[in-house]
Amino acid sequence: QVQLQESGPGLVKPSQTLSLTCTVSGGSITTNNAYWSWIRQPPGKGLEWMGAITYSGSTYYSPSLKSRTSISRDTSKNQFTLQLTSVTPEDTAVYYCVRRALSRPGYEYDYWGQGTQVTVSL
Repeated sequence: QVQLQESGPGLVKPSQTLSLTCTVSGGSITTNNAYWSWIRQPPGKGLEWMGAITYSGSTYYSPSLKSRTSISRDTSKNQFTLQLTSVTPEDTAVYYCVRRALSRPGYEYDYWGQGTQVTVSL
């Protein structure tokens, strides 16, 4: 069974860079059966897709966040990362790393990390 776990600082200061790591177990991020995504949920709001990295290393970003977002990976550690620059309090949210299964009907987001709270504040 695939498991994902987010890690990184829970508090980031305005104007700094938010950096999170997702550690994947039970499946390889380089196998051509999934995309690896970041989704966030601000308090009181819905889920927002941020971007993804494919099994081959290609990246895709939400148009509203693309200027500030970078997703990368470390295949030797089976990890992928999120960097969000120039953060403001509006970036406060629970951040999830998620697998999108290309081998399943509808390409479902089938495995989710537990989520990690990130607060942007002085």
